[in-house]
Amino acid sequence: MSFITLTTDFGTKDHFVGAVKGAIYSELADAKIVDITHQITPFNITETAYILKNAYRSFPEGTIHIVGVDSELSTDNKHIAIALDNHYFVCPDNGIISMIASEIQPTKIVEINIHDRVESSFPVLDVFVQVACFIARGGNLTVIGKEVRNYKKLTEIQPKVNQAQTQIIGGVLYIDNYGNVISNISRKMFNEVGKGRPFKINASSYTFDKMYNKYNDIVESNTKTSRQFDGNKLTLFNSAGLLEIAVYKSDLTSVGGASTLLGLAYRDAIIIEFFNEYKPEFTPLT
Repeated sequence: MSFITLTTDFGTKDHFVGAVKGAIYSELADAKIVDITHQITPFNITETAYILKNAYRSFPEGTIHIVGVDSELSTDNKHIAIALDNHYFVCPDNGIISMIASEIQPTKIVEINIHDRVESSFPVLDVFVQVACFIARGGNLTVIGKEVRNYKKLTEIQPKVNQAQTQIIGGVLYIDNYGNVISNISRKMFNEVGKGRPFKINASSYTFDKMYNKYNDIVESNTKTSRQFDGNKLTLFNSAGLLEIAVYKSDLTSVGGASTLLGLAYRDAIIIEFFNEYKPEFTPLT
């Protein structure tokens, strides 16, 4: 029994997702197919990488992940299959894998070469399914492609630190279902650069100088009801270890989320400034 996941920007209105699942079952009747999401913003490879990176580790080793975002074959967008962290990824070489492989190096990468036998305008259905099912049956990656060493890297999603080590210049990586703003600034970078110094986070015209450990921490302990804090803005490091700007119990139909209330969108700047005066009561997060 093989687990095969699907991550695409196909949506659920059209036939695409159903056709891909049907093709997998035609090849492997006992396959276990799991939808990670089909609601990726069209062609948004950074969003895809963020979601996939935070989902794949929850699956058993040996799981095969089909990624169908910006997948049309071209000379600049080849198709690859990767063995990484005891998982397999079948995807376009458009930078998606670079965020997943930022901390763990792939053990094998091949450039898929079965296109000579299959000509298609729907490569997820006609190529990626074949490759995924071949791997699920125990096939070796080198049979379906030529081994390569490199893959396309997304440098634009990496935050930068100024020479004086007083600023981290990052940006909006993802907007989640609650309208919360996830940045590309990690807890690790914040602690390494900040070294316990007081800080100020600048996002649009708003500033923050306090970091919470969880959303409920914004509720004061002597308060009888937490509802008076609904809609308050806060910053914290989320479960992925990335700086998040959130609205406590945000309701996108009324109060709105952090993205709309702060006027922040994908790629907008988020800057952390550190100050040299040290506050003994400030303890860096671990």
